[in-house]
This record gives sequence, structure tokens and C-alpha cells, in this order.
Amino acid sequence: MIQIDIPGKGLIKISHVVFDYNGTIAKDGQLIAGVKEGINQFSKLLKFHVITADTFGSVRKQLHDVNVDLTVISKESQDQKKLEYLKTLGQHQALCVGNGENDTLMLKESCLGVAVLGEEGMASSAFLASDLMVKNILDVFGFFKTPERLIATLRN
Repeated sequence: MIQIDIPGKGLIKISHVVFDYNGTIAKDGQLIAGVKEGINQFSKLLKFHVITADTFGSVRKQLHDVNVDLTVISKESQDQKKLEYLKTLGQHQALCVGNGENDTLMLKESCLGVAVLGEEGMASSAFLASDLMVKNILDVFGFFKTPERLIATLRN
């Protein structure tokens, strides 16, 4: 668990990190360089999850040696399925990361929602539902290493 006391927001206790796959930690179905190392580095402090409809059919192969729980969902009602998954973890202890329309509900309902503006773009609804936006997925791991970055960005 990572605890971050953000002035104006209060104490946030993060036990789970939920990632979307394509456009968030992968580009065109291929894991982005550095993500595997970031997950494995922080997996003693946090439980990592990937939830995806696996558009490119490559997620199992790409994550075979990454310390992450993988859930592949059907293509229907993806936003609802991601929200339901989040609720099983406890939405008030999960940081969610995504870039798509189907990530909007989990970004909004998590203790901290992070939208990623990567090479595949980002849905405006994901941006509006999130607490902050990063330009690179590796920035999320930087928050775990240096939580003061989150404090500086989110404090009131």
C-alpha cells in the first residue's frame, strides 16, 4: 500500500492499480517499453490489474511474465464491466489508469483516476472523468517513486 496525504483531498490509500491495456500500457497491442519493469518493481507494495477487451489479441502473450492479474472482458458494455471489476477491489483503494471512453466510469469512481495521453490518443470523456492526465504511462510509476509529484499537482 502507498499512502499519500493531499492537502484539500485528504489521505489516499492505494492498494490496487487498475490499468486499461491498449492505448494505456500498450500501443497497437504491444506492451510499452518500461511498463513491465515498473509493474514488477512496485508489485511488492501494490497489486496490479489489467482489464481489457484485448482488441489485438496479444495481451496474454505480452503480459506472461509481468506480475499482474489479467481480466479479459467481452466487447459489450466494457465501461460497466470495468466499473464492476473496480468495485470488487474496493474503489476507494484503487488508482485507475486509462485513455478510452470505456475507461471513463472506472476513472471517475476510483480514489484516483489518471488519464494517459499516449500515441493512440485519449477520449475527451476519459480526460474529464480523471483527476489528472499524464503524457506517458511511465509517469504513473514516477508517482509511486516520488508521491510528492501527486501532492504538487492535486493539492488545493
